[in-house]
Amino acid sequence: MNLKVAIQGILGAFHEEAAITYYKTEAIELVQCKTFSELTENVAKGIADTGIIAIENTIAGSILPNYDLIKESGLFITGEIYMRIIQNLIAKEGVKIEAVKDVLSHPMAIYQCSEFFKKYPHIRLTESFDTAISVKEIAENGFKDKAAIASSFAAKRYNLKILAESIETNKLNYTRFFEIKSKSDVNQSNINKSTVNFSLSHKTGSLASVLSVFAFYEMNLQKIQSYPVIGTPGKYSFYVDLIFDDFMRYKQSINAVIPLTINFKVLGEYKRAEKSFNKIHKSQS
Repeated sequence: MNLKVAIQGILGAFHEEAAITYYKTEAIELVQCKTFSELTENVAKGIADTGIIAIENTIAGSILPNYDLIKESGLFITGEIYMRIIQNLIAKEGVKIEAVKDVLSHPMAIYQCSEFFKKYPHIRLTESFDTAISVKEIAENGFKDKAAIASSFAAKRYNLKILAESIETNKLNYTRFFEIKSKSDVNQSNINKSTVNFSLSHKTGSLASVLSVFAFYEMNLQKIQSYPVIGTPGKYSFYVDLIFDDFMRYKQSINAVIPLTINFKVLGEYKRAEKSFNKIHKSQS
């Protein structure tokens, strides 16, 4: 039986490529979701066995609402993958860039490629819901004066041509995706990273106290992100990524930190993804 994987977007989206890359040779069946909320709901309800969800980008930063979706849905982070995002100009076979009057894509993709289009002032940049949807629209309608910004993966999916490769301004553009499941499948021998969430009192030095405990237990804080608690002005929730070599010492640090925090929760314990970007799978996107 194929593994059912929930993704945000349609076939050809970066989420599909991330899922295929993450599961490698494993047979998967994609559950396409219009929103991130629908994605987490489908995993929580068992419609999908697992989900692949974008959580941050090296240019745009963290997708903070997705942290809350994971927390509120009761799902667990069980893995991660970093994927290089390469944007391409895509059109119908035979179309020349000089004939293109309109380029469709997601606002972030357009932003990432703004420098490229300064060379083509005749082209109008039009925002759409998704990169893959833009490619699909061109394929289905046969437009000869329109192009899209998307992955080469999407171009192949919809049998279109790449007019210009790697047109993004920043060549170190990576997106981090989480694997999420309804149950944690922790194997201590493989676990060396954790994502936790907590709030703090307004007492002076409360955050410093927590960080001191983590430092004492030699936890490497790869990331700490604050996020306003909805409906509570002035109160913040913290999302923290911890990297460690000793699982038991990590557990000791958690037990020591809990009394210093409010609503402490472990969102996931998993194997750290390869961080040497030049060794990461080169995305076809």
